Formats: sequence, structure tokens, C-alpha cells
Amino acid sequence: MALKILEEDEELNPMLSVINLIDVFLVLIATLLIIIVQNPLNPFSNEDVTVVKNPGKSNMEMVIKKGEKIEHYKASDSMGQGEGQKAGIAYRMKDGSFIYVPE
Repeated sequence: MALKILEEDEELNPMLSVINLIDVFLVLIATLLIIIVQNPLNPFSNEDVTVVKNPGKSNMEMVIKKGEKIEHYKASDSMGQGEGQKAGIAYRMKDGSFIYVPE
């Protein structure tokens, strides 16, 4: 009989549902913190990182993080164009290395 009274009090107590909500939010916060730490552009790390989005396409973007400084570059039509002179020739060797021969 006493056991039945304790079970009824637990079912009617609204604080138990609030405690369950707090547990859910703690798990959610822990998950978000893990995602932030695993992000290569994590603001808390001092590693140098380069991220290339959409490589080789017209909307390519590059994000470079050096220490705490973050630079963002977008591809444009004017990139790789302009005035200049041929400076030399580059050859790719069989082993994959490059040799530059100035003119």
C-alpha cells in the first residue's frame, strides 16, 4: 500500500518533467559544443587551415585561417587575367615533381 502512494506522487509531480527537459537541453548543448570543436575553422584553435568550397567551379570560395586571422576569397571573372609577360616554362617530371626553367 505504501509503495502505491509513492508511485502516485511521482506521476503527479510536475518537476519530474522539467528535470527531463533540462536533461534533454544538456545533451543538446554538449552536442553543439562537440560540433564547434570539430569544425576546422574553430575559433578556439590556433592551427592554420585552408578550406576550399566548390573547387574548380565559377563560384569557388577559399577561406584561410592563420592563427586568429580569417581571410575569405571568392573567384571572379577577373582572376588570372591582366597584363604580364611569360616568365618561363614549367615541366612535370615522371615522378610528379615540377621543374621551372626561366627564359
